[in-house]
Amino acid sequence: MKYMLLIHHGETQWEQLSEEEQKRIPADYQAVSSTPGVTPGTWMEPPELATTVRVDGGKTLTTDGPFVAVKEALGGYLFYEADDLDAAIELASRIPAARLGGAVEVRPLKES
Repeated sequence: MKYMLLIHHGETQWEQLSEEEQKRIPADYQAVSSTPGVTPGTWMEPPELATTVRVDGGKTLTTDGPFVAVKEALGGYLFYEADDLDAAIELASRIPAARLGGAVEVRPLKES
């Protein structure tokens, strides 16, 4: 089964972390990215730089940013081909954002 893991920022700021945790985070992300079956995605710029597009009555409307709480902001993603949902959940639990006040949404991809 293929899954998309959507990584949501937490409210924890880099400056609030211990030096040890700051060193651990990149290593943890590298370990996740090196897991067999993982196709790493790309980090996104902060939500303040986003533009949201809607169409209302045939007119295109744009607004700056998604206006979400920081902990809900999408910060990155990856794809994972796993045996089952439990394996995808285990991988998601290793993503630093999950322990730093954020969340990782595990969503199965539709098979075509």
